[in-house]
Amino acid sequence: MLPALEEIRLGIAQLGALRERPAGTIRISADEYALHSVLQPAIARFLPAYPEIRIEVTTDYGLTDIVSCSFDAGVRRAGLVARDMVAVPIGPEIPLAVVATPTYFERHGQPARPPDLVTHNCLNLRLPNGEFLPWSFVREGKEQRVKVGGSLVFSSVAPIRDAALAGLGLAYLPRDYVGDAIVSGQLVEVLGDWRKVFEGYHLYYANRSHASAAFTLFAQALRLGHIPE
Repeated sequence: MLPALEEIRLGIAQLGALRERPAGTIRISADEYALHSVLQPAIARFLPAYPEIRIEVTTDYGLTDIVSCSFDAGVRRAGLVARDMVAVPIGPEIPLAVVATPTYFERHGQPARPPDLVTHNCLNLRLPNGEFLPWSFVREGKEQRVKVGGSLVFSSVAPIRDAALAGLGLAYLPRDYVGDAIVSGQLVEVLGDWRKVFEGYHLYYANRSHASAAFTLFAQALRLGHIPE
């Protein structure tokens, strides 16, 4: 009899512990580089500690309405977040780099100034609004935008990096995204004196009072850079 009662008590205690552990699905909208640079490292630390939580990330470059699309949150650069959202910084500033292979530059030469890019084969990123991502540069406080052209257009950054590594043209990408290839010599950066730096990523959401325990924990993990105790 006593062992049976002890088993019941143990079962009740285990159920209580399960109820106290955060569970459920967190739905997040993010652009591709945000997933690579800030979300995936945080998810890799977070999920092993909270196995009852499921994270679903939808990647796109549009300014998604997270409320109407039933997302818990979005991740975008600070300047792209709507004013009526709660926004929390979760990443550093993002320097951009123009890169190509040494072989490409041997054949076509290196641009000395941003306007020289119009004579090069540039790999463009088409945004959801149909426009290309502007190639922006800054020097001595003055910004320049160059309308570049080329034989390849993509809707995400990973194939742009792959095409640049294949020697198919110049890419305009976050420097951290191509940093290893620059160090190894696979890619060469040009126009570094005109490097544009974008504001860092922010996690944004509509109303913190309705946030689930699972989302609150993950938001803390993103903000702090480690798993909250």
